[in-house]
Amino acid sequence: MKINKSHKLNFHVCLEHKFISSIHWSQRQQRQSEFPRHPVSSSEQTLMGDVAKDLTAGTIGGVAQLIVGHPFDTIKVKLQSQPTPLPGQLPRYSGAIDAVKQTVAAEGPRGLYKGMGAPLATVAAFNAVLFSVRGQMEALLRSHPGATLTVNQQVVCGAGAGIAVSFLACPTELIKCRLQAQSALAGTGAGTVAVKYGGPMDVARQVLRSEGGIRGLFKGMVPTMAREVPGNAALFGVYEALKQLLAGGTDTSGLDRGSLLLAGGLAGAAYWLAVYPTDVVKSVIQIDDYKNPKFSGSIDAFRRISATEGFKGLYKGFGPAMARSVPANAACFLAYEMTRSALA
Repeated sequence: MKINKSHKLNFHVCLEHKFISSIHWSQRQQRQSEFPRHPVSSSEQTLMGDVAKDLTAGTIGGVAQLIVGHPFDTIKVKLQSQPTPLPGQLPRYSGAIDAVKQTVAAEGPRGLYKGMGAPLATVAAFNAVLFSVRGQMEALLRSHPGATLTVNQQVVCGAGAGIAVSFLACPTELIKCRLQAQSALAGTGAGTVAVKYGGPMDVARQVLRSEGGIRGLFKGMVPTMAREVPGNAALFGVYEALKQLLAGGTDTSGLDRGSLLLAGGLAGAAYWLAVYPTDVVKSVIQIDDYKNPKFSGSIDAFRRISATEGFKGLYKGFGPAMARSVPANAACFLAYEMTRSALA
């Protein structure tokens, strides 16, 4: 039987293709053996699990904090943002109780929850970042897994978490303050708002359109960070110190709900004691008119408030802020600890 030349040629070509393919396959196997795929280690799984737990527990804690504390926050901002009365005139609100009465009379109980849409929409992200960043900093500072951190280390963790949350807090606070201050400023002479906002999204749209785009939403970033960093350092430092004091040692796992509420509430009070004047400056900067600003910056706002209203001007709304902070942070930390424990 004769085999013609074309058949021989095809046969040799097939052999050559198979030989080259086998070489390529062996090369791929060699590369894969040089760079093997490692399975996720137990430590990495633990890390991811801790982050997920902090995210979940922080979110639930934030929702509890917002529901309890927002009416107090509304009154605080209204007191902070009311214009300085002219000589011989009375201020719009004589105090926190008067602000509550006027708000409820003019807007109903819903008026106390004005501006809640913005923080409610971001509370999950805000508290998730706060508690998860704090949790990761705790992991970095521990000498070994499970080690209890000192109070000073918790202060460092709180400060680090404060830096991270400032980038979420600034635009959220701007929207909230504009909505809360709107009714307080409307109808007064100096300081009258130039526009009316229909809600959180309307504030965001108007700021993006007419106040420099994204940069406009970050107006007041400096005082926001100046509030969040030392404030959260005090918050988490005092919380840990009180837990250890109530537990009689560094093991705080056996504390009851009452102790957690007490530690969380007093930690919240420490937050505002540390940073309240900075919060007043932040509020007036964020509601300041874009086209005709009253203040050139944070330092100017601080100086002018001090000059015209004295030391008292830097603590406008301090009563409602403290009244809010204790129950709101007590609810936040209790919800966080209970959720974290349930997920353990």
